[in-house]
Amino acid sequence: MTGAAPEALDLDKLFAARLHAARVRPYLATALFALHTVESRRVPTMAVDRHWRCYVSPAFVDRMPVEELAGVWVHEVSHLLRDHHGRSDRVARERGLTGPGERLRMNIAADCEINDDVFGDGLVRPEDAVDPLSLGLSEGQLMEDYLRQFTLGPRTQHMAWLDCGSGVDGLEREWDLGEDGAHGLSEQERDAVRFRVAQGIRGRPGSASKGWKRWAEEAFHPPQPWRELLGAAVRSAASGSGAGEDYSYGRPSRRSAGLPGTVLPSLRRRPPRVSVVIDTSASVSDAELGSALLEVAAISRAVGGRRDLVTVVACDAAARIAHPLCRAEGIALVGGGGTDLRSGFAKALRAGARPDVIVVLTDGQTPWPSTRPACRTVVGLFPRHQSWDEDDPEYVPDSPPAWARVVAIG
Repeated sequence: MTGAAPEALDLDKLFAARLHAARVRPYLATALFALHTVESRRVPTMAVDRHWRCYVSPAFVDRMPVEELAGVWVHEVSHLLRDHHGRSDRVARERGLTGPGERLRMNIAADCEINDDVFGDGLVRPEDAVDPLSLGLSEGQLMEDYLRQFTLGPRTQHMAWLDCGSGVDGLEREWDLGEDGAHGLSEQERDAVRFRVAQGIRGRPGSASKGWKRWAEEAFHPPQPWRELLGAAVRSAASGSGAGEDYSYGRPSRRSAGLPGTVLPSLRRRPPRVSVVIDTSASVSDAELGSALLEVAAISRAVGGRRDLVTVVACDAAARIAHPLCRAEGIALVGGGGTDLRSGFAKALRAGARPDVIVVLTDGQTPWPSTRPACRTVVGLFPRHQSWDEDDPEYVPDSPPAWARVVAIG
């Protein structure tokens, strides 16, 4: 006697639920229809991988009402849009989190980030959905924040079944088809989907929750590794034309081999001279000044440790002495008044040998030179989340000029 055949996946019901999800969350439609479904009996419910495949249990689909199944669709695609697998990998490296227990905590924390505002307005909440309140936590936080606030214990015992897949915690499952499997999206395609969704949310912000609005802003303006960007900007500016070149016979040119009896000089690039203008006005905090000194030391390393090639100008409303760099921590950053970095530019350009690069570290509350200096300029911009009164209640700071390479710090 043979056993009963396993039940097939009810695609009509599954896709009806997806259509309902797209109707009540139209800004997520691009992402919902970008997911490729894969039938799998090894998946407890529904799960995703980083390549935008959605693994679906036929038994789960059979027992779930269409309205609740629509909520699961939105939940799973939210993990991918918010890059929970990439963020989980970064958190695991930074905090030394290993083992299946920590990955379960990441899944719970990611669910808390999503589920605090995903349901309602036509989307039914599944009975066993995890949310921050069930853990005694406040709503509106990110996965990384929730991870710091709870451990596995009595409150999480009923969540041990939870498994939304490698698309949440970055750890591949036995059912994953992998990078070379069929129907996966490339990295460029995944980025394009995220951009389209963010574009839709920003175009019609009234229909999206606060969490999605926050996500859309970050998708358009993602946080950057600013130290690497600042270092790359300085190196790029220093290596460009105008950084200074000269000929030397210390290393003959390779072209000499084609001219027997003639020794040709080789073109040698000297290390660039860098002048760092630091905003010391009252609107720049002590912590930011300390960060500026760290960047001065990093700039010194970027030019091969040649401290004689780096000068520092402290500037608020007036520029002071152009200090040659001995030790970054020994520079006196005197100031505290208003801000006018035009005098800082003038002092930097007049100090001894003309610099090849000017690096400005400021909060941006300043007038800028009206003409481009005869060297490259990199601006490290400290973040500001409110306007500042520079002795004038109607003061609005100018943006850094277009000829400067701007890097947001922090």
